[in-house]
Amino acid sequence: MSKAAVLDASRQDFDQVIQDIVDYVMTYDVTRSNEAMETARYCWMDTIGCGLFALNYPACTKMLGPVVPGASMNNGARVPGTSYELDPVRAAWNIGAMVRWLDFNDTWLAAEWGHPSDNLGAILALADYQSRQRAARGEAPLTMRDVLIAMVQAHEIQGVLALENCFNCVGLDHVMLVRIASTAVAARMLGCNRVETLNAVSHAWLDGCSLRTYRHAPNTGSRKSWAAGDASARGLFLALMAQRGEMGYPSAITAPTWGFRDVLFKGEDLELNQPYATYTMENILFKISFPAEFHAQTAVECAITLHKQMQQQGRSLDDIQSMLLETQESGDRIINKTGPLDNPADRDHCLQYMVSVALIKGSLEAGDYEDDIASDPRIEQLREKMTVKENERFSREYLEADKRAIGNAIEITFTDGSSIKESVDYPVGHRRRRSEGIPLLKEKFERYLRGRLSQKNAQSVLDICASQEIFEQTRVNDFMDLFVV
Repeated sequence: MSKAAVLDASRQDFDQVIQDIVDYVMTYDVTRSNEAMETARYCWMDTIGCGLFALNYPACTKMLGPVVPGASMNNGARVPGTSYELDPVRAAWNIGAMVRWLDFNDTWLAAEWGHPSDNLGAILALADYQSRQRAARGEAPLTMRDVLIAMVQAHEIQGVLALENCFNCVGLDHVMLVRIASTAVAARMLGCNRVETLNAVSHAWLDGCSLRTYRHAPNTGSRKSWAAGDASARGLFLALMAQRGEMGYPSAITAPTWGFRDVLFKGEDLELNQPYATYTMENILFKISFPAEFHAQTAVECAITLHKQMQQQGRSLDDIQSMLLETQESGDRIINKTGPLDNPADRDHCLQYMVSVALIKGSLEAGDYEDDIASDPRIEQLREKMTVKENERFSREYLEADKRAIGNAIEITFTDGSSIKESVDYPVGHRRRRSEGIPLLKEKFERYLRGRLSQKNAQSVLDICASQEIFEQTRVNDFMDLFVV
């Protein structure tokens, strides 16, 4: 038997990846970008609106509230659209699950994918909790400006880590980035010093990472709707642990054999070729038109346009002989599905299903993933006529920094041999279509707001959200009181 290697127990400095994240949240002034701060306000509106709308679905609401009945907390964190007042970690879970439930909040697409507004679970819960605790002591609460700053930072950490690093390629789910970003920002909000924040972020890298199997056939299921809330809550928990003095692990990423790199990333170094600033928030993708996995947004837009063209031409669905769907490599890999679809979470991650519904109805709504709509035989008939293939230009421009396109194209061939085709490169929620998208985002927010809150409170919220200055000056606890139902 060979002699075991002698292990050097001397500790090194924290991994540079960890140090860069911590130095960013502690020193970089994101308010230098007016665009980022204004976009963050729209992002907050859209994210909360998505969460309020999700409360119409029992599959979501049954998961919310305290872990066990009655475990509420005086001066705890509010869960918007409910009467819950919980400890901040559990409130973060609730808020994160709400905003992600219907797959309708913002998106970031690069080598890795994700939804940076998932971090609002930890940010808003902690900010509300801190504000109520401060008010109880006679101190000044946090303002919504503090929330926006934290959102810009969390978006940036998650977004930059995703630019060059494909975690899904090794089977890891993107919610690990939510955990890392939430941990860093929460530690800074808690007043942790640099060492404590380094400790917290090292724990976020140490945590075991969720497998993506709950997002893919044959296991697609509702866990994908609460996984990010779970990750955001975990990030806040780790920050609270570090605040109490829990030690850190400097080489959590690079430790030979036992670190993240060797255990979970196939021994490859993380690639970070862009400094942290405000790029992600400025370029964030809003899901404005359809509650659909983002790689399908332009495909659904194409299908709705083709629905109108068929109506104008007097065509019926029976006239369709075949359909060719061209998409990006990522879309082909994630949402190209054949065979039976078991549940709503399965359907909203199926390109063919979403296109079929949009072609039949001329629209796509959250309720269209439920069993009653899915039982329409025309959906499966159309799916059987579809072929999906990668379009190389779409894949290339998807990754180009000056484009970040999410193109799709649909060509319908009819039984008489004629055909129609529609192609869209940029969805309404893209930065290139901001002027078109923001008015629609506001309408979406107001619709979901009025659908859940009293008309008086809804109008008060809309008045605050209409002004960047008023929004930023509003105290977090006062604002959250308007969302109590």
